[in-house]
Amino acid sequence: MLVREWMTRNVITLGATSSVLDASAILHAKNIRQFPVVDESGDLVGIVSDRDIRDAMPSKYLAGDNAANGGLSTLTAGDIMTMDPITVAQDTAMDIVAESLVNNKVGGLPVVDGKKLIGIITQADVMRFMCSATGAIRGGTQFAFRLEAKPGPLAALLNDLRDKSVVFTSVFTSYELENPGYRHAYIRVSDVGDRSVEDLVRYLQASYTLLYYVNEGVTVDIV
Repeated sequence: MLVREWMTRNVITLGATSSVLDASAILHAKNIRQFPVVDESGDLVGIVSDRDIRDAMPSKYLAGDNAANGGLSTLTAGDIMTMDPITVAQDTAMDIVAESLVNNKVGGLPVVDGKKLIGIITQADVMRFMCSATGAIRGGTQFAFRLEAKPGPLAALLNDLRDKSVVFTSVFTSYELENPGYRHAYIRVSDVGDRSVEDLVRYLQASYTLLYYVNEGVTVDIV
């Protein structure tokens, strides 16, 4: 799953000479968190965040905040932007984007083709991706298992579910940080076959290490 499938394409941008006052008005009206700054050719030259704009209101860049003598009205995006911002390409994997957002503590990354701005990928876009990838937007019941981290256990579990006419819509795994010999498997199902969720839980609990399940928004811990 790549950035090009989830990025926002119609990006609100600023020029280096755009007024910070105008940017602040747009920020509040559109409820956005960052503005890519582009030159006349559409090449990315910087980025202005909502924090940059808040810091400029009143401005830390103008001594005494000389609003009466031009002051804030003369402050531009070029004065407060971060130059050479972190960017991603449109064929970057979404998990790499999520890691970059966390590690760099930013709310979004410009998407570029060479130097040309073609979109932006934000925390909200990553969350939309996660809701889709995990099947959360389709509902259903999620089961969490603890399995040995070796070939075989996950495939056997999935085959067992298929044999019982359970229809699953997504499968995610993660290794235990404290014990890499085990991993957790998160399986979301849309149909439990000819049994109730409770009946399936009893079977799974007897046959596997079922950690918890989430049904209709309610989490039930098992172990």
